[in-house]
Amino acid sequence: MLRQYETVFIMTPVLSDDQMKEAVSKFQTFLTDKGAEIIFENNWGLRKMAYPIQKKSTGFYYLIEFKAEGNVVADLEVAYKRDERILRFMTVALDKHAIAYNEKRRNAEKAPVPAPVEIE
Repeated sequence: MLRQYETVFIMTPVLSDDQMKEAVSKFQTFLTDKGAEIIFENNWGLRKMAYPIQKKSTGFYYLIEFKAEGNVVADLEVAYKRDERILRFMTVALDKHAIAYNEKRRNAEKAPVPAPVEIE
C-alpha cells in the first residue's frame, strides 16, 4: 500500500554547492528507482543546528515529501546511514491531516501576495 512520507536530512556544511546537489540527486534517484513518487521538495539551505553534531554547528537541510511502499523507507534510511555526507535524518509517515496541512501550505506559498492598498 502506498503511503505518504516526509524525510528531512542534514548534510555536512563542508560540502560545496555541487557536492550538496549531487547528494540530493542521489537520494532523489534512489527514491524514484524504488518506485516512489516525489511530491514536493524544499531546500532549506544552511542553518544553525540546536546542538553540535560531529563538531559541526551548521548543516544543509533538505526536505523531500514522497509516496512509496513501506519497505522503501527502510532502504532509504540504510542509504542515509551509509553516506558520510549525512549528519542526521528523519522520515515520518504522514496522516491525512498532515497531508492536508502540507497541501494548504504549498498552495499558500504559490498564491500571489496582494499589493498593499493605499488609504488617503
